[in-house]
Amino acid sequence: MDDVKVLKNLAFRYLEIANSSRNTENIKLHKAVNDLKQIRPVVLISELPWHEMNIDDELTLKCTDPYLQTVEWYFRTNIYKHKHMPADMIVSPFVPVHKIIHSTGNGISVDEQVMATDKENHIISHKYNDVLSTEDDLAKIHAPIVTYDEEETLERFNLIGDILDVIIPVKLTGVNVYGFAPWDDISRYRGVSNLLIDLVERPEFMHKIIRKFTNISLSYLNQLEALNLLDNNTAFDLHCTPIHTDDLPKKEINDKNTTRKNIWGRGMAQIFGSVSKKMHDEFDISYMIETIGQCGLAYYGCCEPLDKKIDIVERIPNLRKISITPWADVNIAAEAIGKKYVMSSKPNPASVAVPIIDKDNLHREIEGILNACRKNQCSCDIVLKDISTCHGRPENIFEWEQVVMEMVSDY
Repeated sequence: MDDVKVLKNLAFRYLEIANSSRNTENIKLHKAVNDLKQIRPVVLISELPWHEMNIDDELTLKCTDPYLQTVEWYFRTNIYKHKHMPADMIVSPFVPVHKIIHSTGNGISVDEQVMATDKENHIISHKYNDVLSTEDDLAKIHAPIVTYDEEETLERFNLIGDILDVIIPVKLTGVNVYGFAPWDDISRYRGVSNLLIDLVERPEFMHKIIRKFTNISLSYLNQLEALNLLDNNTAFDLHCTPIHTDDLPKKEINDKNTTRKNIWGRGMAQIFGSVSKKMHDEFDISYMIETIGQCGLAYYGCCEPLDKKIDIVERIPNLRKISITPWADVNIAAEAIGKKYVMSSKPNPASVAVPIIDKDNLHREIEGILNACRKNQCSCDIVLKDISTCHGRPENIFEWEQVVMEMVSDY
């Protein structure tokens, strides 16, 4: 089967999902959550162990062209999820063609050793060697130069358009979320132990590091804005959750470019799960205020427990959503969040990494989340993510979806 026929067949199946009444209803549900007008909590499944999930060749690529394979994968994974574990997933009624954006880099690179237990799994062990321990190392870092490869982008756009635009719209898409997670990068440049020790022993040097990374990030954002590469379309996720909302400022009629005020900002400091509230505020939140706080709405947090740090997180301007991990106390978090923000709750992915899923334990975990939301009137999304393995049993994830969807439907 040739590439064109493969993509056209998949496009018809994908478009049927996009045009379905369920997809329309799911958009309403997500928008209600993000706008703090929840109808019921929404459920999503993301960051899947795709290498363990190919049932009956449903995920086997048939295209031969490398770029067309990426479009085929986009179709196949969305169709697969809709068939086996849809939850409250949303698909866009168009095919995104991402603008090709190049960066010259910041002047340094990660020095690491890696070890994998499964060659098919991208989740591997890392040991990072410190390349950012001195003032001289810091002096090597500089802001990148950002460029847009319009010629190659349009070639891809025309290629996909020629194949698919009689079936489904094809759209150019830019950057729709401004992400700022400097401590993830600093951890890779320094190593976790060195970073944490120096927060205590060399605080001035660590402030110099985060100041430089902040300035670089703002330079990158300014360049994206100037090159008209920001985009408030709905083709992407806000870190595993849909971006749908009516509360982002609209682009003014006379505005040439989409600005940071028209998009979501996304911040996190996962390594700061091991530091005090005071240190977290001083070395991260203060810098989030001047970065993601400039965006129309902000979403903060990832794997770091924030249940006892909501008061510092809410210093970020335009804050709308806060991540609550399996390692946080959902009751403490929900009480602090209340009706002010969206609680993005992350159930434990270990529940599906077992030979047989424990449905009783899953019921208790999800009921705890739902009860905390009811009691405190929280808008909430429930996101199963960071799934490095399902023990080779995709059925575990399918069963998880069935259990949780039944529970939220009774909310």
